[in-house]
Amino acid sequence: MSSPSFQFTRRSLLAGIGGAAAVSLLGIRDAWATAGPQSYTASWSSVDQHPAAAEWFQDAKFGIYYHWGVFSVPAFGNEWYPRNMYISGSNENNHHKSVFGDPSAWPYHNFINGARDKAGNWVQFAPKLTSAGGNFDPNEWAQLFADAGAKFAGPVAEHHDGYSMWNSSVNEWNSVATGPKLDLLRLHADAIRGKGLKLLTALHHCYNFTGYYDHVPAQSTNSLKKLYGQLDANTEYQLWYDKLREVIDGYQPDIIWQDFNLSRLPDAQRLNFLSYYYNRAVSWNKDVVATYKDGFNTNGEVVDYERGGPAGIQNPFWLTDDSISSSSWCYTVGIGYYSLNAMLHSLIDRVSKNGNMLLNIAPMADGTIPSGQRTVLLGIGDYLKRFGESIYSTRAWSVYGEGPTQMGGGSFVTPRAGTNTDIRFTRSKDNTVLYATVLGWPGSTLNITTLGSNRINLNNLASVQLLGSSAGQYTNLPNRTQDGSALHISMPSSSAPFSAPAYVVKLTFNGQIPSPGSGSGTGVPTGWARISNVATGLVLDSGGNVASGSNLKQWNWDGSNNLQWQLVDLGGGWYRIVNRTNGMVADSWGNTANGAVCRQSAWNGGNNQQWRLNDTGNGRYQIINRGTGTALDGMGSTTAGSTMGMWTPNTNANNLFTITAV
Repeated sequence: MSSPSFQFTRRSLLAGIGGAAAVSLLGIRDAWATAGPQSYTASWSSVDQHPAAAEWFQDAKFGIYYHWGVFSVPAFGNEWYPRNMYISGSNENNHHKSVFGDPSAWPYHNFINGARDKAGNWVQFAPKLTSAGGNFDPNEWAQLFADAGAKFAGPVAEHHDGYSMWNSSVNEWNSVATGPKLDLLRLHADAIRGKGLKLLTALHHCYNFTGYYDHVPAQSTNSLKKLYGQLDANTEYQLWYDKLREVIDGYQPDIIWQDFNLSRLPDAQRLNFLSYYYNRAVSWNKDVVATYKDGFNTNGEVVDYERGGPAGIQNPFWLTDDSISSSSWCYTVGIGYYSLNAMLHSLIDRVSKNGNMLLNIAPMADGTIPSGQRTVLLGIGDYLKRFGESIYSTRAWSVYGEGPTQMGGGSFVTPRAGTNTDIRFTRSKDNTVLYATVLGWPGSTLNITTLGSNRINLNNLASVQLLGSSAGQYTNLPNRTQDGSALHISMPSSSAPFSAPAYVVKLTFNGQIPSPGSGSGTGVPTGWARISNVATGLVLDSGGNVASGSNLKQWNWDGSNNLQWQLVDLGGGWYRIVNRTNGMVADSWGNTANGAVCRQSAWNGGNNQQWRLNDTGNGRYQIINRGTGTALDGMGSTTAGSTMGMWTPNTNANNLFTITAV
């Protein structure tokens, strides 16, 4: 299918067919080919053509993975126990010496090979299947994930500790040769796919040899050096790649998720992996996803935020991996869990901002999933079963939501439950249905300020309904009024008619959902726009793929992506201004001085990256920074390439801009 001869034959066939027949044949392309190119080379220009977020991935919204492995056996501290047990004086080191012995005599690989602790108990990562009298049932796990509403799931196939959970021929430290004597990845893959879910494999093995075991003494054999990341650099780079190839060829994952430090690898190896994975996916006729925290880019891959996400809508599509526990990603004795509302509301918030959530759980070493984790998962599943139409297969709207509870803003942001005045929006893919999810019962009247008459024209709103307690049930909400402050919707009662962690109002339109700004207020384009200075006639210019902190410039309009910007509504009248080429945002850098240079950087949710539009009439705006109070200013320069500055808001034409949809 991916061979040049096939592609040539298909082109020749289509070239010889005209009109409707050619259209008809083209319409079946998806039956025999993946999205994007049908072959890839190991170059950025090639792999960057890979569609980063497959359609099925954007539709899925929610996935589950799990930190379960050798590090689960001590059940102490967290999944970094293998590293920390070697750091003298650490809690893990003291615990290890007390329970097992000094690491010099009782090393980490004893948990793999098996050994007795100081009390005489046999200790080993060796879960047994329920069919063999144990507690591990991969099919029961997969059923739980399906019941939780996940659309993709899978294991940490290898963590930083260097232990492969599959039948590896390049790493003898694996689950078939040692411990359980089971191909755990195969068992997971078959069970997960058996429930109709996509398969994710998470690999954290880059850090194995780039820092994780830096306190482990030099090992005496090549085998132990392999486990503890002590081989020479080129051998480690090749091993990293070879492990990925084994997983790709043996298990055909739909998603390969990787942890940090990929930027420490040579470009060639990263490109070898990406091109190999994408070419294999073409041969499988599957659209696959590769995620990253560093080392790749958003052209062909999906960026992942650990325990967080952006404060506002972010393009392109993104992912967060979060954990059901604040204390550890793997099971530990006494582990605690976030509440159902905190996890579910975080999911709703992330979907409203154009992202997916991958939730980690922490099974016990023997394969038992604790009841506290099951309760949270089944609570999420119950919600998604009832109200899933507002989550699955939706897309972010022009505005993510409104309300007092700030969620996201970067990585390592604690999940928070919202309130009954917090609302998050999603829309149908055809842009005719808007869902407003309220993170608590609003009382007798739901007030949606984003839908006030000063911001949006609702003349084509056909119906408003409350999603009922069961899927497919609706209550019509005919009594509604709109004024400058909000859309006011009369609810069925002052108290909730049924119990739910959040409530969904469905607004159906005759035709397209109107864009915010189409009411009597500002007419801000929701798509890409050019931002032109009234005095100079030049437009705001990013300069292209430049470093964070680079100056924003002005240029003659030529239609290039460097000159196109999206004003993403953050609620409360604030916007972020996103460049189409590099995805960075306009940033004042906190400099309040008149004449300060305006810069650009990756979105972090800070006030220096938030802007207010002050409508001065005649389609002209001051663009005022939230952090500094100063406004964008053309500085009177008509030279293409001159820097964009900041100045105290005034009525001079240098301080005024027009915003025109592209």
